[in-house]
Amino acid sequence: MIIEKIIQFYYWIQDWFQGKPLLGGLRSPKWAAVRKEYLRKFPTCAVCGRKAGLIRPLNVHHCVMFSVDKSLELSPDNLITLCPEHHLFVGHLMNFKSFNKNVRVDSELWRNKILNRPK
Repeated sequence: MIIEKIIQFYYWIQDWFQGKPLLGGLRSPKWAAVRKEYLRKFPTCAVCGRKAGLIRPLNVHHCVMFSVDKSLELSPDNLITLCPEHHLFVGHLMNFKSFNKNVRVDSELWRNKILNRPK
């Protein structure tokens, strides 16, 4: 329970830094439950395979931002699990105001590069 509160606070701070309305202004009240269930099914970053940590929780990224199409906000087909670094790099192409429409393909491409890198 306390860990969930810490994670909520982390996302609140993240939204604040990104200039998003706070206290779930744009999100569906069902988002927290959808996010939790998605992370239960997909508990690792699609790019690097990292699992969530107490200090660095994973992000559930919307392939098509819900601000672009609200009907996709809660659709599992529109979600992908990413660590914070890959959320910005692969999910938003280094700018949280944009989104990568090829995030699934690019995540798989980078995952394969990471798994097959020279040792």
